Amino acid sequence: METSPPQNPSSGDPSDATSLAAAALDVPARAWRSLVSRLPPLLAAVSDLQRRYFGVPRRRRRRRAALPLPLRPAAAHSARIAGEMPKAFVILDDVVQHTLTNLHNIHKSLLFWQAKAEGTNSQKVYFMIFERGPRAFVDATYQTLTRLGSNGRPVQYILHSASDMVSTKLAALASMQHCLATFLAEIHSEVDRCREGLTANSDKSLHTLFIVLNTTFSKLEVSLRNAGEGQDELFTHDGNSYELFGKLPEVDLESQEWTESLLTDGISLIYQNLQKLDSFLSSQLSSHKKPNRLTIYWLPYTCGALGLSVCSLWLLRHSSLMGSPDIDNWIQDAKESVAGFWDEHVEKPIISIRDELFETFKQRDKGVMENQEVQLTEDSLRRMLVAFCEQTEGRKLPEDLPVQAMLETLTKRYEKELIHPIQNLFSGELARAMLIQIQKLKLDLESGLLEMDQILRANAINFAVLAALPAFGLSLLLLMLLRTWIQRDHGAEGRGNIARCQRRLLLVDVERRLMEFQHYRDNGMEEEARYKFGLVLYTLDRLCKAVESHAKETGEWLSLREDIFDLAKLDMGMADKMVVVSRLKWMYNCLLPFSSSRLPRL
Repeated sequence: METSPPQNPSSGDPSDATSLAAAALDVPARAWRSLVSRLPPLLAAVSDLQRRYFGVPRRRRRRRAALPLPLRPAAAHSARIAGEMPKAFVILDDVVQHTLTNLHNIHKSLLFWQAKAEGTNSQKVYFMIFERGPRAFVDATYQTLTRLGSNGRPVQYILHSASDMVSTKLAALASMQHCLATFLAEIHSEVDRCREGLTANSDKSLHTLFIVLNTTFSKLEVSLRNAGEGQDELFTHDGNSYELFGKLPEVDLESQEWTESLLTDGISLIYQNLQKLDSFLSSQLSSHKKPNRLTIYWLPYTCGALGLSVCSLWLLRHSSLMGSPDIDNWIQDAKESVAGFWDEHVEKPIISIRDELFETFKQRDKGVMENQEVQLTEDSLRRMLVAFCEQTEGRKLPEDLPVQAMLETLTKRYEKELIHPIQNLFSGELARAMLIQIQKLKLDLESGLLEMDQILRANAINFAVLAALPAFGLSLLLLMLLRTWIQRDHGAEGRGNIARCQRRLLLVDVERRLMEFQHYRDNGMEEEARYKFGLVLYTLDRLCKAVESHAKETGEWLSLREDIFDLAKLDMGMADKMVVVSRLKWMYNCLLPFSSSRLPRL
């Protein structure tokens, strides 16, 4: 018997080095997964202790109702209003809710991979190298370096790998979406066909429910088996085929086998089938769903953690723990800077504005006094001019003669006196004319100072506001950030324009899928028609949940809900549904194109 020679770990095989590096990088991920897997039981135990010893009540998550099933008789309607829902209705709602939740998870992954498929080549290369986790980063880097060394084309190889991976995931997700959407449409059609039995007494409704779910679950299992290549292997164990869903009892109501225990076992089997469906879809989605946020942004998070570690070490070295007073000095300087900024740009400008606003009446008397002083100077100048002009001209001047005319007479006399300045200084009118001009200069100075004082008072508030502009800008920025954080868009349920556009896109999807449903139905393609109708129901459910809170605020919820429910009816014509879609587009505030065109509240 031959034995293989022992492998030398230091032989330098590149594949061994890559596997060792990948295994080393996979150790933290396994540790993290192990820790996360232990957290739910621990949190549940803590919650149980709080509830038992401290009286903390259990927080119940409010469950939002899905689209109603096509049960319109008076008995079903009165039961819904009275709050006494039959067991059949509750179980059907649970089945539909599970299906819609799984469809939503598949839809989110489909949107992610479709965006990757439609991205540019550089985006695909970046995703393959940097957004699939550290292990994929090592593998992609090794493949790139290997192909560079062998004169290959690493970019083309990465793009080809990305196309294969994305196409495989899209095909698997589309297949699962097809199965679940068809299953949802089958439930609605079977409920519509058996509505009389489902709205009868409790035993008969449960018997009808078992028949309906047997039909729909068996069709779902067949579609899951035929979903793609290799699906039969998922339904075999030890070489033997097995059924995914258990068969519900269909015993006749008149038979002695129809007992309360049979009902209990049947209801329990329904929820076991739902759990099996969830487990099966989770196992399928585990390899095809979109990566989580930690995987996509592992590189920025790693760089941020390294930067935070370096920052922490640097702060530790400058802290008092290491005997350094740097951080204390920086804190003191920061406090002084903030206090100076507050005093210079907030407190003083506000006090100045307050003084200007509340002390206007106190300063009115001062302004009146200054105006009176100017008026006295002006009256004195006029009397001096009148006396000078009457004496020089030898006649009585009219009382309404303007000051400018008298100043012209003064100027002419002054120019005449300047011909003999020495003689006229002592025996003429030159000295008197100079004194009158000094009075005129005094009047001009007082008038200019008064106007300047008025300008400064008028602009005092402007100067205070200008000094407060930095603090005002900072406050405005903080308010904008706070408003963005409060009114951020939560998908189609948000309050911004982006959420409004997403709600209208949901309505567009409803319209397009209704047209596709009618097209397949007219061409006799019943399987594809059921699939499209299931997508219509899923989109209507998302639209209903997205507009509920907004429509309740404006008082349009009752009417809007009825229009959405009408689109889910099986017996409603396509022309009538298109009329309802048009009404949804232009009549309801929460679905209008822009928030600026809001209608008044009712």
